[in-house]
Amino acid sequence: MANKIGKIWDFIGHYKYLIVVVIGIAVVGVLDENSFIQRVKYEMQISDLKEEIAKYDKTFQSDSRRLKELRNNPKEIEKIAREQYFMKADDEDIFVLSSDMQQTENHETAQ
Repeated sequence: MANKIGKIWDFIGHYKYLIVVVIGIAVVGVLDENSFIQRVKYEMQISDLKEEIAKYDKTFQSDSRRLKELRNNPKEIEKIAREQYFMKADDEDIFVLSSDMQQTENHETAQ
């Protein structure tokens, strides 16, 4: 038993610097909260967030252009009111044609 402990102690004494370097690399590369793996995860998260920011910037630009058109052209407001909210003038009727009803009727007759 003492002989085994002596051999282990000699091995550790002979390779002490290598053991310290390996343990240090393991701590820095894997175990630490600022490890290489965490850094890669953070870089991936940053790139995803940058893509999301670009998407929202594009949406913001298009919405800003649309808002500018609405402020400058009252016909655009009327067009949106008619198309999206089915508003009408007093002297007109609106007929809503939807392809949803045709699809469900075709699906029911096919069965």
